[in-house]
Amino acid sequence: MAFSDIESLIPSYLYSTTSVNSSKNFSTTLDNHHGNMDQKNFLIAAPKEGSGYKVEMYTPAFYAASTIGGSLSCCLTHTAVTPLDLIKCNMQIDPAKFKSISSGFGILLKEQGIRGLFRGWAPTFLGYSAQGACKYGFYEYFKKYYSDLAGAENAVKYKTLIYLAGSSSAEVIADVALCPFEAVKVRVQTQPGFARGLSDGLPKFVKVEGAAGLYKGIVPLWGRQIPYTMMKFASFETIVEQLYKHAIPTPKDQCSNTTQLGVSFAGGYLAGILCAVVSHPADNLVSFLNNAKGATVGDAVNKLGVWGLCTRGLPLRIFMIGTLTGAQWGIYDSFKVFVCLPTTGGAPPPAQK
Repeated sequence: MAFSDIESLIPSYLYSTTSVNSSKNFSTTLDNHHGNMDQKNFLIAAPKEGSGYKVEMYTPAFYAASTIGGSLSCCLTHTAVTPLDLIKCNMQIDPAKFKSISSGFGILLKEQGIRGLFRGWAPTFLGYSAQGACKYGFYEYFKKYYSDLAGAENAVKYKTLIYLAGSSSAEVIADVALCPFEAVKVRVQTQPGFARGLSDGLPKFVKVEGAAGLYKGIVPLWGRQIPYTMMKFASFETIVEQLYKHAIPTPKDQCSNTTQLGVSFAGGYLAGILCAVVSHPADNLVSFLNNAKGATVGDAVNKLGVWGLCTRGLPLRIFMIGTLTGAQWGIYDSFKVFVCLPTTGGAPPPAQK
């Protein structure tokens, strides 16, 4: 089948054969569509590609791509760092036994072997797959929605508030999807012998705690994840914009895909460090509550203390979350480039004029 035959099967709104390899052509493309700017959907040039295709933004196909990319970025990265997460949770729950990262690895290897380092990978994979899909998909939706409410001028003026509002709204939904898997994961990881994984851990957890017990940690989870995600998205957008403005000598639309993805990883890593510090007290609370039946926030504060809530396991989490967030943005934007969408950041949020 000839390429022209394949091309004829693709809906025309998904592509354009106009070259977008220069900012001049990009401006011309927008000018040609100026008469349609009152519509919600408009064309944005993708990063430089040999095909010169453009992808229509803010359509169902765009949000579907954002959802898939977010799911991949979160489930792959969180599953890859399962050993670190396992040690972090045990350091939070049993600091007398798990005194450091190195000793924690040694204890787990001695007691459970190599396979023990990946205990809880299944709820991690499925839980963060669902969470990532909601987090990134709804962030793109809410960012556009709030930008439209604010109007073109205010969307630029108050862009940081739009990033914060969009990310927090998305995370509220994402955590509802994550919470049951997180509850089972923590119990499996911190109580040896409780269950082998998700398949036997979930029904056992429900039998002991009841179905409502799966959401016992939802408020602390929101307390951990909402500040984390607000910092993750707002700081990432700001850092990337500043990198293109002050550190990258070439305008973003003229940068290669490699350069743009490198900026995404660097911005994500720096944002991840800030995320870890902001969300760590709530992370300790989530681990404490999901480990002990009937435990309360007051119990956690009495046992760990305020300083312990803020610092216990923090160095490991900074390393883990920094790497994790950088990789997530790298994977997410790589997927966007794969489907001919522009990478995230570098410009104010879009709004209807």
